[in-house]
Amino acid sequence: MSTHRELARKHLVPHFTPKAAWHSDSLPVIERGEGCYLYDVDGNEYLDGLAGLFCVNIGHGRPDLSAAAAKQMDTLSYSTNWGFAHPPSIEAATMIAGFAPGDLSETFFVSSGSEAVESAIKFARNYHLARGDESRYKVISRNWAYHGTTLGALSVTGIPKFRDPYLPILWDGTRHVPNTRQCTSPDGTPVAELSCVQAVEETILAEGPETVSMVIAEPIQNGGGALVPPDGYWQELRRICDRYGVLLVADEVICSFGRFGHWFASERNGVVPDMITFAKGVTSAYQPLGGMVIRGPLVDEVFDSSIGSYVHGSTFGGHPVATAVAVANMTAMSDEGVMQHVLDTEDYFTDQLRAMGEAHACVREVRGTGFFYAVDLCADSDTNRDLSTTQEAGLRGGVLGGMVREERMTVRPDDRGYTGLSISPPLVADRAVIDDLVARVDRVADRVDTWLTGND
Repeated sequence: MSTHRELARKHLVPHFTPKAAWHSDSLPVIERGEGCYLYDVDGNEYLDGLAGLFCVNIGHGRPDLSAAAAKQMDTLSYSTNWGFAHPPSIEAATMIAGFAPGDLSETFFVSSGSEAVESAIKFARNYHLARGDESRYKVISRNWAYHGTTLGALSVTGIPKFRDPYLPILWDGTRHVPNTRQCTSPDGTPVAELSCVQAVEETILAEGPETVSMVIAEPIQNGGGALVPPDGYWQELRRICDRYGVLLVADEVICSFGRFGHWFASERNGVVPDMITFAKGVTSAYQPLGGMVIRGPLVDEVFDSSIGSYVHGSTFGGHPVATAVAVANMTAMSDEGVMQHVLDTEDYFTDQLRAMGEAHACVREVRGTGFFYAVDLCADSDTNRDLSTTQEAGLRGGVLGGMVREERMTVRPDDRGYTGLSISPPLVADRAVIDDLVARVDRVADRVDTWLTGND
């Protein structure tokens, strides 16, 4: 009988995975999860240090969420939101409106984060058309930002290796500007004068404000390694967008539903954007669901215009089973105090990771907050010496991934704007899990230190 691995090689096309890794005899085949741990078909245990893909916020193995899905399937397995509504989508949208900041009160559901970003691009265009601003279509995004892989979202994404194969077929309406880590201003510069802030306004002016539809950014940027913005950065984005009639979109596909101790990270940053995109944690990945929550007056303006509707939709958007699971997930997160747990635990998490980093010459910096961090690697932190081209190629080419795999954890070996590890466990991780996770990362850093001494 064929093994799981053999069948995977023959029939299953992987996502973002080289052939050598997919055909490896050590390819993990995960069959179950419990809390913050995963178990493969061979009985091996893995610490889920990435919450799946930044999404299993409430942890694995929750029977209350599976029960909610089964109950909804028995009642109504499918109904569309095209000209109809159903109770689970209404309840989920109402809950999200209650959690969202300001007058963000109306939710459009889809099935993934990429679709959510596509929806935001299209809604912004619909909104400007409703106002008679027919020339507004351009989007401003940031370098190394990840906003999805469908063609519209990929056009907004700023990661070269994801974009380059598809450049001839990408939409040309995006303009990319420096992210907060690429800021060239000296310490102490007022936030309004930071080069990364001024680049946004300068780009709007260079393109012509009358042609710019929206600015999109993650509250804490994933690509580049857990980039926490300086205080006041988001207030400046809000000011700039308001000045030129541009919509401000917070892409919170990773950042929302507790990753930073709030339902939406925009609340933590003290800004009300015009739209927030979400996915992942809204169901803790127990069902595929994404969407965008929009300021009510913007929706009214589209619906009351000659357009008459938001011209967009999908078969599975607002699926009754997915939205029922979202309701169960949000209810559990609220009842169990998951947001407060993140806020109460983040300082401990930060301290443990940074203490680990200070013990290793290969760790340049530990960045992040909440339950989201990046361990940025270098050749020598004491002298701030960068990895050589050979060292970087080796670590990115499988050396670092092999070390992580041998520690049986799912933190992400990262090469998007830096070389290092992305760390983002389920939000229910307690101190014992955090200690276990940091200890495994510490052992990887030990091995990187040793490997660098023999590989110049």
